[in-house]
Amino acid sequence: MADKKAILTIDGNSVELPILSGTMGHDVIDVRSLGKFGHFTFDPGFLATGSCESAITFIDGEKGVLLHRGYPIAELATKADYLEVCYLLLHGKAPTSEEYKEFVGIINKHTMVHEGIEFFFRGYRRDAHPMAMLCGIVGALSSFYHRDLDITDAEQRVRCATRLVAKLPTIAAMCYKYSIGQKFVCPKNELSYSENFLNMMFSVPAEDYEIHPAVAKAMDRIFTLHADHEQNASTSTVRLAGSSGANPYACIAAGIASLWGPAHGGANEACLNMLEEIGSVDRIDEYVAKAKDKSDPFRLMGFGHRVYKNFDPRAKVMRETCHEVLEALGIDDPLLQVAMRLEQIALEDEYFISKKLYPNVDFYSGIILKAIGIPTNMFTVIFALSRTIGWISHWHEMLSQPGAKIGRPRQLYTGELPREFSPIAKD
Repeated sequence: MADKKAILTIDGNSVELPILSGTMGHDVIDVRSLGKFGHFTFDPGFLATGSCESAITFIDGEKGVLLHRGYPIAELATKADYLEVCYLLLHGKAPTSEEYKEFVGIINKHTMVHEGIEFFFRGYRRDAHPMAMLCGIVGALSSFYHRDLDITDAEQRVRCATRLVAKLPTIAAMCYKYSIGQKFVCPKNELSYSENFLNMMFSVPAEDYEIHPAVAKAMDRIFTLHADHEQNASTSTVRLAGSSGANPYACIAAGIASLWGPAHGGANEACLNMLEEIGSVDRIDEYVAKAKDKSDPFRLMGFGHRVYKNFDPRAKVMRETCHEVLEALGIDDPLLQVAMRLEQIALEDEYFISKKLYPNVDFYSGIILKAIGIPTNMFTVIFALSRTIGWISHWHEMLSQPGAKIGRPRQLYTGELPREFSPIAKD
């Protein structure tokens, strides 16, 4: 941290505010003392506000940089598997061979869910959105594991974290199986994390499910590329819920609820819905023209990113994986043809290039998930599954820091002045 100061003049009085420096990124002005001077800062959407101190993830949107514990995301996605990244995010360092083996063993030990969880599903309609089920079931886990809810105990926090990472694929697959009326499939510990999820999703008692290596690899990369993304809406939600002392299962359920929004986790689902609206390759020019027309409300989903003003670093890896899956599976799907043509236009058309509207990670992940056979209403569930490790790592980090306070944002009040209430006649 630096000892630089910012001088703010308020009503003729000078106020010194410390300027704090991290290891990378923008300096931040510490405004915590402003309240005693009768002022607060105003920043709707937190566009220029640092809400916490964290050592987990760093993003530089201008340069297209995403680091987890200092490691570039492209290297992690191509040189490590998802559980290695989970260990890295949670424990702050890459695992050794022995640590990795032990961590995988712990995860495998907790993949099963309590039999009572099955009864929770019976309370949902079969056509309920899987995210509704996921949010409720994850929140209910605290009723099964109430002996590990002392959030001041670091060991208990880590046990909760590994339990959540282990059980989310099982619960996510159960959401899908319930929605289509099939029997739940138990996890198999001899399979990898991604293979296990695919098996629980698609296998049936009547026949074995053959897991294509390219599909398992793609699934693992999707998990890795969505594992964490710094202080986004859902991560901030988890931190805010956790600051009140809420149990970790409630906090993750809060994150799932935040992720459900179409402006956040629903982006790849919205992308597939857009492809379905376009329908065929011969209508692409019409929709591209609509996207370029400022007076037309239509927007191409899956292009550009609020954070990245350059190419999304996750999209580079996902693009390569997307083409590998399509080639390996040899799928002839009109919507995938539409997607590939849109990708070509976005990478070559001067309009898209000048505005840096490159295909983002949601564009490619949506195509991959559709090619695998996962329905669009499960896309956000898979995002939540992937992001759970990021959420719980931030929760664990926050509670590990001394002097953590409950989140309490301020407001700019624009309501009525004090006034007298007149009772109505009730005769």
